[in-house]
Amino acid sequence: MLNCREATRLHSEAQERELTFKERALLRMHVAMCSGCRNFGEQMKLLRDAMRAYAKGRDAKDE
Repeated sequence: MLNCREATRLHSEAQERELTFKERALLRMHVAMCSGCRNFGEQMKLLRDAMRAYAKGRDAKDE
Protein backbone atom coordinates (compact mmCIF):
# COMPACT_ATOMS: atom_id res chain seq x y z
CA MET A 1 0.00 0.00 0.00
CA LEU A 2 1.24 3.47 -0.87
CA ASN A 3 1.61 6.29 1.60
CA CYS A 4 0.63 9.85 0.67
CA ARG A 5 4.18 10.87 -0.26
CA GLU A 6 4.45 7.97 -2.72
CA ALA A 7 0.98 8.67 -4.13
CA THR A 8 1.75 12.33 -4.83
CA ARG A 9 5.05 11.29 -6.43
CA LEU A 10 3.19 8.93 -8.75
CA HIS A 11 0.65 11.64 -9.59
CA SER A 12 3.56 13.89 -10.57
CA GLU A 13 5.40 11.19 -12.51
CA ALA A 14 2.23 10.42 -14.45
CA GLN A 15 2.65 13.86 -16.05
CA GLU A 16 5.97 12.77 -17.56
CA ARG A 17 5.52 9.08 -18.30
CA GLU A 18 2.94 6.33 -18.44
CA LEU A 19 2.65 4.54 -15.12
CA THR A 20 2.97 0.77 -15.01
CA PHE A 21 -0.10 -1.33 -14.37
CA LYS A 22 1.06 -1.98 -10.80
CA GLU A 23 1.68 1.73 -10.14
CA ARG A 24 -1.76 2.66 -11.51
CA ALA A 25 -3.46 -0.02 -9.41
CA LEU A 26 -1.66 1.03 -6.22
CA LEU A 27 -2.43 4.70 -6.87
CA ARG A 28 -6.12 3.96 -7.52
CA MET A 29 -6.38 1.97 -4.30
CA HIS A 30 -4.74 4.74 -2.28
CA VAL A 31 -6.82 7.50 -3.88
CA ALA A 32 -10.01 5.55 -3.20
CA MET A 33 -9.29 5.84 0.52
CA CYS A 34 -7.48 9.18 0.76
CA SER A 35 -9.40 12.37 0.02
CA GLY A 36 -6.25 14.50 0.28
CA CYS A 37 -4.47 12.60 -2.47
CA ARG A 38 -7.67 12.45 -4.51
CA ASN A 39 -7.87 16.27 -4.30
CA PHE A 40 -4.18 16.54 -5.23
CA GLY A 41 -4.77 14.42 -8.33
CA GLU A 42 -7.75 16.53 -9.35
CA GLN A 43 -5.71 19.71 -8.91
CA MET A 44 -2.89 18.26 -11.02
CA LYS A 45 -5.39 17.47 -13.78
CA LEU A 46 -6.88 20.98 -13.58
CA LEU A 47 -3.44 22.59 -13.85
CA ARG A 48 -2.42 20.34 -16.75
CA ASP A 49 -5.63 21.14 -18.64
CA ALA A 50 -5.25 24.88 -17.95
CA MET A 51 -1.66 24.90 -19.20
CA ARG A 52 -2.62 22.98 -22.34
CA ALA A 53 -5.43 25.45 -23.05
CA TYR A 54 -3.04 28.36 -22.46
CA ALA A 55 -0.44 26.84 -24.78
CA LYS A 56 -3.06 26.34 -27.51
CA GLY A 57 -4.06 29.98 -27.17
CA ARG A 58 -0.44 31.08 -27.43
CA ASP A 59 0.08 28.93 -30.55
CA ALA A 60 -3.00 30.42 -32.22
CA LYS A 61 -1.74 33.98 -31.54
CA ASP A 62 1.71 33.16 -32.96
CA GLU A 63 0.27 32.22 -36.38
